[in-house]
Amino acid sequence: MSAVGVSVVICAYTEDRWEDVRAAVSSVRAQSHPALETLLVVDHNEALRERLAAEYGEAGDVRVLANAGPRGLSAGRNTGIAASRGEVVAFLDDDAVAERDWLWHFAGGYADPRVMAVGGRTVPVWASGRRPAWFPEEFDWVVGCTYRGLPPGRVRVRNVLGGNASFRRGAFDAAGGFATGIGRDGGRRPLGCEETELCIRLSRARPDAVLLIDDRAVIHHRVPEAREHFAYFRTRTYAEGLSKALVARSVGAGKGLESERRYATRVLPAGVARGLRDALLARPGGAGRAGAIVAGVLTAAGGYVVGSVRARRGGAAFSVTPVTPVTPVTPVTPGTRGLPATRDEGDADV
Repeated sequence: MSAVGVSVVICAYTEDRWEDVRAAVSSVRAQSHPALETLLVVDHNEALRERLAAEYGEAGDVRVLANAGPRGLSAGRNTGIAASRGEVVAFLDDDAVAERDWLWHFAGGYADPRVMAVGGRTVPVWASGRRPAWFPEEFDWVVGCTYRGLPPGRVRVRNVLGGNASFRRGAFDAAGGFATGIGRDGGRRPLGCEETELCIRLSRARPDAVLLIDDRAVIHHRVPEAREHFAYFRTRTYAEGLSKALVARSVGAGKGLESERRYATRVLPAGVARGLRDALLARPGGAGRAGAIVAGVLTAAGGYVVGSVRARRGGAAFSVTPVTPVTPVTPVTPGTRGLPATRDEGDADV
């Protein structure tokens, strides 16, 4: 496998996740394929930025930056992209930790020059210590994790999932950065889909582009107690519908809902059937899971209808701008900057 230089961007916005951010950075530092750098981008929280700068000020491998754009996750990511030096830019959520070979599997995907993005598998870590009995695996995207229905292995996909993803720098040159106005903003409704919109836009700009998910690139994502309740589930699925409407407005319903049609017509009915079967067999949570799937579909559909009406009346409420690097990209060859030239015999091929 050819060595590739990877910059890791972690966006943070609240001091409530202080220990989570430190754990995320530690997991990047422990990678078998060392990162060129870790960029901590702080979203309009000067107290947090100063605290992180004091924590990592003497470390040569971590840089702390202020979000240079409007408040929100998309602009924070764009700030990290512009400041990064790697040929590949990877994104890790601020409340997640990566397994040791996370970047190794990402880097392996880029041996093929057609590959423009590689995503991984995100595993939930429930605050209560176990998955709520009513919570269907088909809806793990609600808590930012890989959901049941995605294909296993290393496979081509329409889009990667933003909290555990990487992109070749050329992807941003071709398509621009993440759209602002779609993704998360700490204190607002939990919108999403910014990575979906970017990936579809990228595929249009580069029809030969290959986008992959490799389920060996694993991170563990903390799910706080507040997100284990149905009230959050309902809010998040509604917000997803609003977000899908914006994406469809941007790229058309054909591409914007391509994967969702298969999910809604195949994956979810199978999930309802499993839940009802479990209920008949007196297994815990079966009826709840079936009901949650139906409720999730209905609330997402409602959000999509409302979002579509709003988009038709006022146009798409987001914008896309080019991402201009503020530092030169540093080419990396095997054996430099601490990157391994070879893999130990017996490790998995990629």
